[in-house]
Amino acid sequence: MYHPTTRVLAVLELLQTHGRLSGADMAARLAVDARTLRRYIVTLEDIGIPIVTERGRHGGYALMPGFKLPPMMFSDEEALALAVGLLAARSLGFSTAAPAVESARAKLERIMPDRLKQRVRDVDQTVRLDLLRPAAGADREALVALSSAALAQQRIYLHYRAPDGRDSERAFDPYGLVLWDGCWYALGMCHLRGDMRSFRLDRIVRTAPRAEQFVRPPGFDALDYLRRSFKSMPRAHLVEVLLRTDLETASALFFHDTVLFEQTADGVLMRTATDHIDWFAGHLARISCEFKVLAPPALRDGMARLAQRLLRASAP
Repeated sequence: MYHPTTRVLAVLELLQTHGRLSGADMAARLAVDARTLRRYIVTLEDIGIPIVTERGRHGGYALMPGFKLPPMMFSDEEALALAVGLLAARSLGFSTAAPAVESARAKLERIMPDRLKQRVRDVDQTVRLDLLRPAAGADREALVALSSAALAQQRIYLHYRAPDGRDSERAFDPYGLVLWDGCWYALGMCHLRGDMRSFRLDRIVRTAPRAEQFVRPPGFDALDYLRRSFKSMPRAHLVEVLLRTDLETASALFFHDTVLFEQTADGVLMRTATDHIDWFAGHLARISCEFKVLAPPALRDGMARLAQRLLRASAP
């Protein structure tokens, strides 16, 4: 359900976008009756927006000619999109991006209400991005709630659903958030386990703030911690693949930082590990250079299964 203030702003946006609209058209777009629409118009006039009202059967509403509206008004979703977008621009590594991002953010903050301005700052100070792969969807409410809690160093309640479908509940101290390898993660102290944990945001069912405060470890780097934790995580299968290419091309094909490369006379020897043989076989099938699977035998079997499936799919 829309809040009345949201509808008043929607009237203003319609007038700014279309110039002039009939009362019937505007009421239909807002799903309100004519009397309610008139009340919204009066509200805009009361705050100093000059509106020309044309009476009669074919009358309508328009902004007074020459009146200049503030250039932009944002919803919560739009403010979040702008904050993450500016953060992404600064994270791309271009030397010219940082001053441009700061200038753009300063301009936006001058026209934002205090509540949205704080949301943008929360995201900027608590979220880090690794942009080598497009991000999977994450719940906006969870992202806003966790970034705000991380900035305020306020404990938060999590209802979390594991990949196997099991639900759990816990108190959590969010130290920071990371977009890494296509997924959003929140990192911090889990009071259910009594240790550091990371949680994927697309698996968070619900959040709620708690009254308790916490102290973030000095100098904590969420992205660095997540990378190190994934590197130390045991995997089911050790992988060795000989890539028929040079070291620079191999590094671009496999951006994951748990992959090791060694230049040899026959090409680049790639070493890594995986829990998912069929997924890794599909990943290998997408690369642009020739290669040979050295280990494990299960990966060779996975490549054979994939080849047979592709042959079946391509049959007349």
